[in-house]
Amino acid sequence: MAERRARPASKSARGSVWRRALTPPAPPAGRPPAPRPGPAEPERPDRAASVVQAVLYEDGVRVAAPASLAETYRALREAPSGMAWIGLARPTEGELLSLATEFDLHPLAVEDAMEAHQRPKLERYGDTLFVVLRAARYLDAPEEVDFGELHVFVGPDFVITVRHGAAPDLSAVRRRMEETPELLRLGPEAVLYAILDAVVDDYVPVVAGVQNDIDEIETEVFRGDPEVSRRIYELSREVVEFQRATRPLVGMLHGLMAGFTKYETDDELQSYLRDVADHVTHTSERVDGFRQALTDILTVNATLVTQQQNAEMRALAEAGFEQNEEIKKISSWAAILFAPTLVGTIYGMNFEHMPELHWVFGYPFAIVLMAVVCTSLYFIFKRRDWL
Repeated sequence: MAERRARPASKSARGSVWRRALTPPAPPAGRPPAPRPGPAEPERPDRAASVVQAVLYEDGVRVAAPASLAETYRALREAPSGMAWIGLARPTEGELLSLATEFDLHPLAVEDAMEAHQRPKLERYGDTLFVVLRAARYLDAPEEVDFGELHVFVGPDFVITVRHGAAPDLSAVRRRMEETPELLRLGPEAVLYAILDAVVDDYVPVVAGVQNDIDEIETEVFRGDPEVSRRIYELSREVVEFQRATRPLVGMLHGLMAGFTKYETDDELQSYLRDVADHVTHTSERVDGFRQALTDILTVNATLVTQQQNAEMRALAEAGFEQNEEIKKISSWAAILFAPTLVGTIYGMNFEHMPELHWVFGYPFAIVLMAVVCTSLYFIFKRRDWL
């Protein structure tokens, strides 16, 4: 990694910013006070597509919005008390390497920012913090959760955000900070807090949306909707992904709070960070509850499906039993009617040499034989409950 370009001596003195709360610096001699921030500057057409916005701040006030990374570097060198906030969306490898050369970013952190698909984490490389966050937003139309990834480099005089995905909306964070210069003048730590707060606040509608989905699923389960199992599985996957995004934040924020205390960061900023940590803990507990609720719903659904299948099998068994009973009755009567038919068929052959043909009692005997056989068969089938 190339060495960081030399900056004015007064610039290097700002290394203590990360180790203590920033105090509002006095404007350089001969320079008029910086103007109040106006409306957010629209993205310029000549700006690289991946560079969403690069802004230079002094004393919590916007003083420049360079059109390229090179102009941002030059403006920051010329402003000893300035802070650069560079926002990128899906940057190219060349842009990240340029930032790494200028701000002396660690190669491992740069590699993670290139690859994306990282777990939420907080790592320190010298005076630079590298933070990975998983943002989320709830999409009402498809009723699903969309996850994004945000990488943040925080140094003594710069903040670099690398966004992979549609969430979060950092333009709103920038507007909020510019509207509260007393917070922005606290430096990169304040920007990091604002980004964390925005990501955590975006979890609130996601929690509400997932809760609503779970309520709908419970209704569908007891209504016997055959498609509910698929929806439970899909929502379970989203909850697991949400859990992976929120659970590591609890430990990350406690570690960050410890660092803020160690380096004597502004007390009010520490209070803000503790509030974010409380919200993260609450969100993480809600998400854990969602996973347990979905597990219970899946168990209940499996039980209901099994009961329904048992009822269907019982109904089929009863129908089969009734069918067997009918077959028994039909078979019994067929056997009873077959006996006289057999006797009548034999005597109906009219052979010449049949002794019974000229017997006086031949006809009564045949009738009695038929009656005896039929009666015997009837009682036999009746005793066996076939009739």
